Amino acid sequence: MKKKVLLMGKSGAGKTSMRSIIFANYIARDTRRLGATIDVEHSHVRFLGNLVLNLWDCGGQEAFMENYFASQRDNIFRNVELLIYVFDVESRELERDIHYYQSCLEAILQNSPDAKVFCLIHKMDLIPEEKRDLIFLDREAELKKLSEPIDCRCFRTSIWDETLYKAWSEIVYTLIPNVQELERHLKHFAEIIEADEVLLFERATFLVISHCQRKNHRDHHRFEKVSNIIKQFKLSCSKLAAQFQSMTVKNSNFAAFIDIFTPNTYVMVVMSDATIPAAATLVNIKNARKHFEKLEGVKNPNSQAGVGKR
Repeated sequence: MKKKVLLMGKSGAGKTSMRSIIFANYIARDTRRLGATIDVEHSHVRFLGNLVLNLWDCGGQEAFMENYFASQRDNIFRNVELLIYVFDVESRELERDIHYYQSCLEAILQNSPDAKVFCLIHKMDLIPEEKRDLIFLDREAELKKLSEPIDCRCFRTSIWDETLYKAWSEIVYTLIPNVQELERHLKHFAEIIEADEVLLFERATFLVISHCQRKNHRDHHRFEKVSNIIKQFKLSCSKLAAQFQSMTVKNSNFAAFIDIFTPNTYVMVVMSDATIPAAATLVNIKNARKHFEKLEGVKNPNSQAGVGKR
């Protein structure tokens, strides 16, 4: 299942930096050495087994942009599943940005009318914190109006915090086949083991792809924060020639277990019931693996579907 994803925006907007952080294991400070993208850079990212993102990172220099809408129009915009357009929030050429964005929308409507459109208002860390909400909401309203009849979704992003993971998690989520079925089984698993919360992360990128919440939580950004923290810790391990496999975090209120789940995912199980032994939770995670491998279509002829009970 190959899905074509266009990553577009003016030169310097930050497209290649975010792609490198999400898919190529860069950390934010290392993106400073990345050069400008020349024409189109293609990459195939295997995501959840059979799902392959055919990512087209399109250089944003004026000459390239004009070429995309003229001689390369059909090649660039045909069979597109997602268009992700990146705006630099501090751009001094907003009118030109809008012009190119609307040209992209016209080409998408003509060549891939069913494509989903996402706008990332990027580099929000450069805006004083007290002004971020107002500026984002203003840009979002403007872009939604300009995008009609296409329904675009907007995200605020920065490579320096968890907002980048939030945006890309929600974008990739729209591409996952049978995601409702996966969430139904995840909910059943959480109920059986009496977990407060269960999250599934894509193994390579640590993007959140599914979750089940059985108890309310005050921090609405916890998923992206966990993605960011674990991804950085995983990279630190690799620099020491160590491989990250699992982690357990405990305090007086809860225990969180992060472990390899299927060949394509990690799982995080959060428990607050102190009467349930940690060993029982780890056994339940192990027993559930084969069941979720089957859901993902992972070939394992010896697998028996079933979720363990304590």
